[in-house]
Amino acid sequence: MGRVILATMITVERVGKRYGRGPLVLRGVDLELPRGSLTVVLGENGCGKSTLLRVVAGCTVPTSGRVVGRPCSVAYLPERFPDQLRLSAGDYLRHFARMRGVAHRMDLLGRLGFVGDLGQPMSQLSKGNTQKVGITQAFVDPGGLLVLDEPWAGLDAAARALLGDLLGESVRSGATVVVTDHTGTAAALPGAAVHRLAGGVLVPDDRQAVIEVVLRCTPQAADEVAKLAGVHSVRRMP
Repeated sequence: MGRVILATMITVERVGKRYGRGPLVLRGVDLELPRGSLTVVLGENGCGKSTLLRVVAGCTVPTSGRVVGRPCSVAYLPERFPDQLRLSAGDYLRHFARMRGVAHRMDLLGRLGFVGDLGQPMSQLSKGNTQKVGITQAFVDPGGLLVLDEPWAGLDAAARALLGDLLGESVRSGATVVVTDHTGTAAALPGAAVHRLAGGVLVPDDRQAVIEVVLRCTPQAADEVAKLAGVHSVRRMP
């Protein structure tokens, strides 16, 4: 049997995308996604984040450019499931497990706090329960490329914390992870490479940088300086 060699880098090369005759949603996007990395894409609603993730996952064909090095194993969680998805939650998970040739992860669904009916159609589940089913599907085999569109949406505190742990485990095991997230949770995860999409252009987001400035002043003056500088936290020293 031949040996399977995973690519060490997935590369998004000059990707552009427009729908029909509409304006370009993505304009020459370049992005390097090393194996074992976490990439976070930020941006305003409607800026094209979901389109970019679908292109990365291989669900959408770009109008121009290409994605090189995408592995055979891709797990994708959409931001929204089809409104008329009649497949039950249990059948949905079993279907994707069979497609990937792995065992289903009902245990993970329980850890996420799913409280719905596994026999109920996906379209009838609450947002939180639907999201937990989708996350379970994505993590049934996250070893190659894991693409998650707003995975924290609709989750309770315990499930949000578990999701962060699952992402960390996947990255450490060598998965390439790409997420969008409006909650700020993903950008705070260790090792996250944060990018921002605006006007169809993707650029590194350097606002995550931490700069420590030491000032000798009263606490009141320190608070005023922080407010003027837009600093999020002040650490007072004795």
